Amino acid sequence: MEESTMKEGKLMKKGKAAANMMDRLPREVVVHILSRLPLPSLLNSKLVCRGWRTLIRDPFFISKHLSNLAEAGNDPSFILESNWPIPDQRHFIDFFDHSEGKVISKKLPSSPMPMYLVDSCNGLLCMHDTSRSVYICNPFTRLYIELPKLIKYPTLVGNLGLGFHQKTKEYKVIQIVFRRKLRRVDSSTTSTTSSESEVQILTIGSPSWRDLGTIPYRFIHLKTKALVNGRLHWLSKPNRYTTASLLVSFDLETEQFQEVPKPDCCGSERCLRHLMVVRGCLSAGAFHENDERVEIWVMKEYGAKESWIKELSIGRYMPPTLTQQESRHFIYSKRNLFVRVLCVLKNGEILLEYKSRALVIYDPQHETFKEFTFPEMPRWFKINIHVGSLNWLHH
Repeated sequence: MEESTMKEGKLMKKGKAAANMMDRLPREVVVHILSRLPLPSLLNSKLVCRGWRTLIRDPFFISKHLSNLAEAGNDPSFILESNWPIPDQRHFIDFFDHSEGKVISKKLPSSPMPMYLVDSCNGLLCMHDTSRSVYICNPFTRLYIELPKLIKYPTLVGNLGLGFHQKTKEYKVIQIVFRRKLRRVDSSTTSTTSSESEVQILTIGSPSWRDLGTIPYRFIHLKTKALVNGRLHWLSKPNRYTTASLLVSFDLETEQFQEVPKPDCCGSERCLRHLMVVRGCLSAGAFHENDERVEIWVMKEYGAKESWIKELSIGRYMPPTLTQQESRHFIYSKRNLFVRVLCVLKNGEILLEYKSRALVIYDPQHETFKEFTFPEMPRWFKINIHVGSLNWLHH
């Protein structure tokens, strides 16, 4: 018993000595080191000593950590929300060490009420609950705020997007509600329908939403919007009878919508299916109907139509985890309509999502597919790129 007590005493002394040594390191050295750590490692660093814990909570340090993550060009991290079998359960997946064969998956604490993931920006999540209230939260600090009630359609949560403009330093939430309107040509002819959407916006920190009127677009695939150059981007179809997608942007500073030139890949046999960001550039996934291939197109110079280049083409693949019933449907349908390109990793591999049921890593060099799983991975999910950060709103 005495020997055990002596050992514990020695360990406590060593721990205190190590903590004191860490406290004596120059602050600028500590900031330089800690601000470059991925979030899971940073959270562990809070346990080293009181000085580090205080530093890591400092708003200046949090801002620097977020800035370093953006500039480092590391492989991304994600929030994956389970839809089935256990709803309202979220996991953080970090590909920071993917080049070394390591991927971190961490189950996040459950929210006090059922919440649904909408969007992510700079470490913050936009979510809504069953009563249609909208929230901004940080899943790691568990801080959250409830946003003001919507001025239009208070019982309806439309398609929401969260964005940040680097120049104005403002976070804004935009809601887009599609409304089909009947339009009578004349008294003797039948009515036709026109497609338009109503838009509301909230600058976080303001007391109320503002009405931006209507726009002549119906956005599709809203979960694949892309934030580039302070602008949110969506794909739109002017009406249900056309096959050509429109690429539409919303400037978070001027609050103006504008069409963006799209690549010449949208003929009768090809169609833009989703948007993403590749190495900071606006990018699109195009479905090639003839041979069921997904093409990745990248806009190298924002706004310049001639700068679009086809960077990659991905062939058909069937993830093994899809059930036999799902597989039959997948085989006899246009398979790649269910495929979404999530990101391009630093080593050139592509992370793909299949029908919200499976994640797959594609190696373009060897043209091989490998399904990605982790403990407690749900069978049906929603996934968003999410920067792991302690960031919070300061307004």
